[in-house]
Amino acid sequence: MIATRDAYGRTLVELGRENSSIVVLDADLSGSTKTAQFAKEFPERFFNAGIAEANMVGMAAGLAAGGQIPFASTFAVFASGRAFEQIRQSLAYPRLNVKVVATHGGITVGEDGGSHQSVEDLAIMRALPNMVVLCPADGPETAAAVRAVAAYDGPVYMRLGRSKVPQVFPENTEFSIGKGRLLRPGKDLTFVTTGLMTAQALAAAEILAAGGIDARVVHMGSIKPLDVDLLLQAARETGALVTAEEHSVIGGLGGAVCEVVAEGYPVPVERIGLRDVFGQSGTAEELLAYYGLTAAELVEAAERVIQKKRIR
Repeated sequence: MIATRDAYGRTLVELGRENSSIVVLDADLSGSTKTAQFAKEFPERFFNAGIAEANMVGMAAGLAAGGQIPFASTFAVFASGRAFEQIRQSLAYPRLNVKVVATHGGITVGEDGGSHQSVEDLAIMRALPNMVVLCPADGPETAAAVRAVAAYDGPVYMRLGRSKVPQVFPENTEFSIGKGRLLRPGKDLTFVTTGLMTAQALAAAEILAAGGIDARVVHMGSIKPLDVDLLLQAARETGALVTAEEHSVIGGLGGAVCEVVAEGYPVPVERIGLRDVFGQSGTAEELLAYYGLTAAELVEAAERVIQKKRIR
């Protein structure tokens, strides 16, 4: 188990060795975002903007306009909140090649509490034209995703976490922007997940299998663009979906999935996530349990959505 932010820090250093156009910016949080590793090895390509996230984004835009490949990092609540206008006007609107990699997303920020737990960032960034939105599940997928966004020409928002999470993907896994991953076949329903909830869905599928329910698990590390073909295939073949994310059920993965199936192949959907509330202080484990982001809650959601499928 490693935190996705740790995988990000290591991969940045590898990319820095391979490509002199990679530059990194941070807003006085490099120890927490793990960009300090890049700063130590490449001090001439690292820029600490201080506690001035909006200015950091403007600096990144200028560097991108000059031909560099900037990675700009801070906490998710600051990236999507304090710097939103600059991300909209200076990155998304002109479609500049800046990678906003935001750590400490979701409630697993823990004891810092609701003020620092971003539960709306995926929705905010998904609404921006030209913006790619990613949320990898574990360390290996994060490493692959960082490499994919470095090769991609355009603005990207990637959400990472603070806490260590179980490994889902093998080392040296691949990542394609706009593509989901079928992790487990199944015919009775499909879990559609992102981030750390993918591991919970795999655990829930095992529990359901013991009771005779065959659950498919589809991981969406790319929330925008979403893998519409894979999603609609799951809707047609299993007839019921359960989405799961460490984020509000409004506007994030659950919203994206509902938009697609409503237009393409309507089926019952249960959304697991925060129900229009802020987070609060507590350990990551306590908060996941309190807000129902567990394998047990996914099992209950699967049973509910199967019942809805039967009475349609």
